[in-house]
Amino acid sequence: MGRFSGKKIVITGASSGIGLAGAMRIIDEGGEVMLTGRHQQKLASLRTLLPERAWFLQNDGAKPEAAHTLAESVESFGMLDGLWLNAGQLAFSTVENTTETQFDTIMANNVRSAVLQIAALSRFLKSGASVVITASTAAYEGTPLAALYAASKGAQLALVRSWATAFAARGIRVNALVPGAIDTPLLDAIPAPFREQYDAQIRATVPLKRQGTPEEAAAVALFLLSDDAGYVTGSQYVVDGGLLRL
Repeated sequence: MGRFSGKKIVITGASSGIGLAGAMRIIDEGGEVMLTGRHQQKLASLRTLLPERAWFLQNDGAKPEAAHTLAESVESFGMLDGLWLNAGQLAFSTVENTTETQFDTIMANNVRSAVLQIAALSRFLKSGASVVITASTAAYEGTPLAALYAASKGAQLALVRSWATAFAARGIRVNALVPGAIDTPLLDAIPAPFREQYDAQIRATVPLKRQGTPEEAAAVALFLLSDDAGYVTGSQYVVDGGLLRL
């Protein structure tokens, strides 16, 4: 029997990158997964890749009705052993060029969506379930062009601590995955003139001299979702090649 045999997990933002890598491994280890994503075409292409024990829901977490739509689907999917709030959005701007629209967009995608989704799905979380939210080392790095993104990820880390306390009485654990430079489609948001500079900076500053893979980051999230992390809650697990700690 696999580590997730008989378990049901919801992963938001799972049509690519870390979320997709995690979904594939959970299914390989016997679990059943609901994958959400913004783009129907991406989700449709995954139906052949994941023909069994996979549910798919087109859902944009930034929209006001998204949490209600997700809850309706989960009601059919069944009670949850795990919830991985992985969806997010990256944005870049100088301090002077930051706009109200940029602020509202990043907070809607990274903060409001998580708050409303966990509120809507709380009643579906089994006793002993695990919740993971994907934050980012950007919350600690002080990256000048990503202040809004960093602020949204810092807010997520604060939510994890509060949620861990709130859910403890139900035996539900809440933890944060804190990835650094992981090679995912999220990096496509980096403007082309800066991408080469970004890659060079990673090689120069990350002790392991490379970006991480989606599979490496997902493996840590799956540990937190599994019973192996049964005494872990309110914690932050950094996956960054040693950037913050060394």
